[in-house]
Amino acid sequence: MTEAIPLTAPVTAPPTLTPTVTEPPAGAEPLAGSPGRPLPAAPSRRAVLAGTGAGVLAAAVLPAAAARAAEGPLGEYDVVVVGSGAAGMTAALTAAGRGLSVLVVEKAPTFGGSAARSGAGIWLPNNSVILAAGVPDTREKAAAYLSAVVGPEVPADRQRAFLDNGPRMLDFVMANSPLRFRFMDGYSDYYPNLPGGLPNGRSIEPDQFDGNLLGAELAHLNPAYMPVPAGMVVFSQDYKWLNLAAVSAKGLAVSTECLARGTKAALLGQKPLTMGQSLAAGLRAGLLRAGVPVWLDSPLVDLVQEGGAVTGVVVEKGGVRGVVRARRGVVIGSGGFEHDAQMRAQYQQQPIGTQWSVGAKENTGDGIRAGQRAGAALALMEDAWWGPSIPLPGEPYFCLAERTLPGGLIVNRAGTRFVNEAAPYSDVVHVMYEKDRGATGSHIPAWLIVDQNYRNKYLFKDILPTLPLPDAWFESGVARKAWTWDALAGQIGVPAAALRATLNRFNAQAWSGNDADFHRGDTAYDHYYTDPNVVPNSCLAPVWAPPFYAFRIVPGDLGTKGGIVTDARARALRADGSVIRGLWAAGNASAAVMGHSYAGAGSTIGPAMTFGYVAANDIADTAP
Repeated sequence: MTEAIPLTAPVTAPPTLTPTVTEPPAGAEPLAGSPGRPLPAAPSRRAVLAGTGAGVLAAAVLPAAAARAAEGPLGEYDVVVVGSGAAGMTAALTAAGRGLSVLVVEKAPTFGGSAARSGAGIWLPNNSVILAAGVPDTREKAAAYLSAVVGPEVPADRQRAFLDNGPRMLDFVMANSPLRFRFMDGYSDYYPNLPGGLPNGRSIEPDQFDGNLLGAELAHLNPAYMPVPAGMVVFSQDYKWLNLAAVSAKGLAVSTECLARGTKAALLGQKPLTMGQSLAAGLRAGLLRAGVPVWLDSPLVDLVQEGGAVTGVVVEKGGVRGVVRARRGVVIGSGGFEHDAQMRAQYQQQPIGTQWSVGAKENTGDGIRAGQRAGAALALMEDAWWGPSIPLPGEPYFCLAERTLPGGLIVNRAGTRFVNEAAPYSDVVHVMYEKDRGATGSHIPAWLIVDQNYRNKYLFKDILPTLPLPDAWFESGVARKAWTWDALAGQIGVPAAALRATLNRFNAQAWSGNDADFHRGDTAYDHYYTDPNVVPNSCLAPVWAPPFYAFRIVPGDLGTKGGIVTDARARALRADGSVIRGLWAAGNASAAVMGHSYAGAGSTIGPAMTFGYVAANDIADTAP
């Protein structure tokens, strides 16, 4: 029999960080283990041994293949959380704060999941950070906006649960971890013209975090999707201006500030982390302080059910499969299925590719399938957190500023525009799929076309202005270059006459500043990743200076957004609406509270953390 496995690299409790932006509000509930609230006792050996009989019984009701593989109990906790992303770690932190014993099991050899790879924008209306920054948000404005964005498809009580618990979750996280947050000033809601929309935005991001606080555990942090340039400390909000460093005084000033932050951190001996790296590291620090073990390299095999209730999990640890019993409940926070080709082929429109996603590579739908086997209904499986992406050699590139900056446009196989290139990224891909349906290949792939004037001014991915693009981009066929419009049309396989007509019309509209065809520049969001020096419309500039470039555009994503159907308490539901006792879900393993839409920057992480918090509190509030 194997006892509960301790944390591989225990770290002493980190000292509290000096707040850099916003202190947790007075009255926020302290974490167990803080002064005045001792940590709950760890399960005794006797308690673990007592789980043997229950483990054997659990194995008896597993699917046959899992039952044959089970080797015996690995431990017993009040709560088992599957996945160490933003949803899972927030759930674990909350459960520990409520005095419950918690285990986190993680498939990957690293913690942090897709959240660690991300820019870590967090869309969280009416929270204490934005209110302290003077954002004129209210509960009523947020409710009107969210309802207008997601529509009636998402139950009103789930919308209310998100809006009510989001601010509480953030205050709890700040009170019980070293994390602090900053307002992403000016990053507009994605539909600011809808009722309750805020042109200046509601999104926040983690403040700088010193990786030294994690000690040896820092080595297990999932790396960022795009590493910050060496010697700099860069926040998500800075990228808007870094793109413009060659043409904007403010862009140059922000670049200088990023370098100054990096220099200061180096002089202080810090290991500065920002964005998703900061978020994941800060949550992990909170778990270390609370004594919550995180088992890495421990994939979920299946759920254990007894009498219709989920009572534990089967995991594989060190090559051995065994049962971990959950006395109070299991929270599935294991991410989506973006890297499972079979599930994508089953649920999503073609063409689709696992290689076009920037989500964590371990996200193969394990938790979703386990929930389904336990009886859970699934929803939104056809959808994802889409974004136009360039399938570069090695890893796709998720385009934000590149498709929005003035001097570029996107065309289909016919050589014509078909969308507002500056629209929310999920909307652009929805249009690509809608128009490609029934005419396969007509809009996927599409092509982003820019000129040398554009390349002389703006960062492209991490390639500085004027510098040549990598040869591998051209050799792989994802980038093309030509000295005339007609030659470029030949290289990308679109009719030359059609492309000439498209570019002539686009250029005329750019000079006038009015995109009469697709209304690019009509909202505050359209103008976020643009060049304010370009007038009369910072979204639009003519494409005229050779050579000309084209980049293949495919429907990439940050992760899938379909999964286990949950209620306002994050409880997993069957198709008839009944609750599966003992099972909760949050994050991309659950059907998104955003429905088919995307309210603002961080509409993935904000709800993921919130419903992880909701799930853990519901477990604590539910009688055993």
